[in-house]
Amino acid sequence: MTSRALPGWIDYGLLLLLAAFWGGSFALIKQTVGDYPPAFMSMVRLAIAGVVMLCIALFLRERIQWSARTAWMLLLIGIFGNSLPFSLIAWGQQVVDASLASILMGIMPLATLLLAHFFTGGDEPLSAGKVVGAIIGLAGLAILVGPSVLYRLGDDGVRQLAIVGAAISYGINAVLTKSMLHQPRRAAAAALLLAGALTLFPVSLLSEDWSAIEPGSASTTVVVLLALFPTAMASLLVFIVLERQGAGFFSNVNFLVPLFGIVWAVALLGEALDPRALTALGVILTGLVIARQSAQKPSRVA
Repeated sequence: MTSRALPGWIDYGLLLLLAAFWGGSFALIKQTVGDYPPAFMSMVRLAIAGVVMLCIALFLRERIQWSARTAWMLLLIGIFGNSLPFSLIAWGQQVVDASLASILMGIMPLATLLLAHFFTGGDEPLSAGKVVGAIIGLAGLAILVGPSVLYRLGDDGVRQLAIVGAAISYGINAVLTKSMLHQPRRAAAAALLLAGALTLFPVSLLSEDWSAIEPGSASTTVVVLLALFPTAMASLLVFIVLERQGAGFFSNVNFLVPLFGIVWAVALLGEALDPRALTALGVILTGLVIARQSAQKPSRVA
């Protein structure tokens, strides 16, 4: 088991920056509605980001240390981090609205804590404080979307389970990505992004009509912005956060992304700020503090 320092201001700053990038993607994606099918757009932004990171890696002379295991892991990460959760969310949200989906996706940190406990060789042991912190974070999401949304839990159960499956898939992806931390960051990020684009290719090809795509210049610019910031730069941040604090800490970003989605919607789209967002932020931050304090204590969940 490796010794890891407690999360500090830099770690929380990186987590907030990552959440800001990913939260901002919702406001940007709204600008492309009607021009790009969702799977196609995701594939293109991953491909652009992958090429950008590949160019940077080549300039810095970074190289992936290839092996059969590395190729296998890249395929699995591409599936669990992109094509599988995207497909599950897209199918689930045909019936489940976005607010309820955000609650169901909030299961991801809990799933990641459990997966990291059993599959990281003792590097990220589970503790009661971590679990309590994750549950409090989930409560913060519930406050954010409001009680009326919670009444719909259990309706369209199969569709809701699909979104829960996507959350677990992202948890698996976080743990799998740790296997790439020994690789150079930029080269590893490029490989993961391009693997993600590759696994989304058949999803888009089989489920979307490419002949109907007529993007405008504005939406194309937005896709490039999505590729550079919430995808390319965010992928580097993912590696840094995983290296510094592991998959469990990284998974807390899932609680913060919806809050930043609201902030960007207010700033860029002129939407009204819901006062519940501030309450939710306070609850989520409380959960993060409790999880951090528990890391100072030796008690663990066996």
